[in-house]
Amino acid sequence: MRRHLPRWTRHFPTWFEPFQVHLHHKARRRLAALYVQGLCSVSHRKSIVPMADLVAPGDEDRFQHFITDSPWSTAALEPLLFQRANQMLGGKGAVLIIDDTCLTKSGTKSVGVTKQYSGQVGGLTQCQCLISLTLAQHDLPVPVSLRLFLPRDWTGNAQRMVDAGVPEEHQHALSKWAVAIDELDRVSPHLNFGMVLADAGYGANAPFRQALSDRNLHWSVGIYRSQKAYPADVQLLLSLKPVHGRQSKYPTPSHPRQTVEEMLADAVWHQVLWRQGTKAALSGRFAAKYVCLADGTEYRQGQHLPSQSAWIIGEERRGGERKYYACNLPPETALHHLVEGTKRRWACELTHRELKQEVGLDHFEGRSWRGLHHHALLCMVALLFLQWLRLSQPDDLIGDSVPTIRDELAAGLLPACYSRCCPCTGLFSGP
Repeated sequence: MRRHLPRWTRHFPTWFEPFQVHLHHKARRRLAALYVQGLCSVSHRKSIVPMADLVAPGDEDRFQHFITDSPWSTAALEPLLFQRANQMLGGKGAVLIIDDTCLTKSGTKSVGVTKQYSGQVGGLTQCQCLISLTLAQHDLPVPVSLRLFLPRDWTGNAQRMVDAGVPEEHQHALSKWAVAIDELDRVSPHLNFGMVLADAGYGANAPFRQALSDRNLHWSVGIYRSQKAYPADVQLLLSLKPVHGRQSKYPTPSHPRQTVEEMLADAVWHQVLWRQGTKAALSGRFAAKYVCLADGTEYRQGQHLPSQSAWIIGEERRGGERKYYACNLPPETALHHLVEGTKRRWACELTHRELKQEVGLDHFEGRSWRGLHHHALLCMVALLFLQWLRLSQPDDLIGDSVPTIRDELAAGLLPACYSRCCPCTGLFSGP
């Protein structure tokens, strides 16, 4: 029986052509298309040499130069990435998820590598950390930003950054949450979404939450149980008598502050179903209170005045473990809406898994800032293409003479991630 080429190879040239328009050199246009095809292929290793052997035999040196040395700007292709992602998944029901993903590395020369915490490993390891922004809706995610985080042992060593080709505008020290806000400011004008989500690694930082509120964004973020808050009806009382011989500089809260764990200890906990999974309904026990977070001015050592109002949400997991979240949706929001929005953060984990396992984000072997960000951008484009295929090419539109998506999966002609989230195969396996 005649072997058909993978279906995506017939759709790819037309789909990718608008990206090529922004690459002004003919050789770059050709190599960009070949590189993305290599990332979408079934090759088990997506580093430059094996991909060149598969899609550009004899052009290994040009392949290498295009990714690691060629000075083309990722900024030229990003607007189209944002536009395509927004057309596919943008809208009021979409969420933008802020997180990070780590690439395990050996040695010390690769840009940004150091011993740092990796959520994938569950501890400290030698790795690079990429801040990621993911747009998600209807259980489908697409990555829209990947930017390398530079630890202090890099930003404190100017020569090391020069050797790795770090641009001057990125050489100053920034926390992860500050990098995330920079990326949010860069991508959000191009995207439509209703809420920003993040885990406690970002959400526990009061300046991060305030930065989101200052941008008039709705957000739901993880927090730690030690986060302090006041009752929603707290008032600030002016001190009429001097304290310890002098007038107090700040007013005094009318209610004592408590941790969110203490505030929810006596709350009523409800069983809430947040999503219908493929095997069973996903539900858990939740409680919520509308409060004032204790993130304002420090009026005594370690004690802060009330700041913005928000929901605090408790989740009780199996085994009795409890997780906590803060959300600035309006005070009249129903509990199931709070839970449904908060629990959508899992979609970024699916994105990170597919970026690594299917399009080879962590297979890059170069050391430079430019090479890593070239590779990361084209990985996002490759995954965006695969998501487009999932949504636009269902089985019932394919003629008898062409193998179905299900056939191509069985024959190993499509990346394995095509089976996840795919409405036409029914093989979704997300959390």
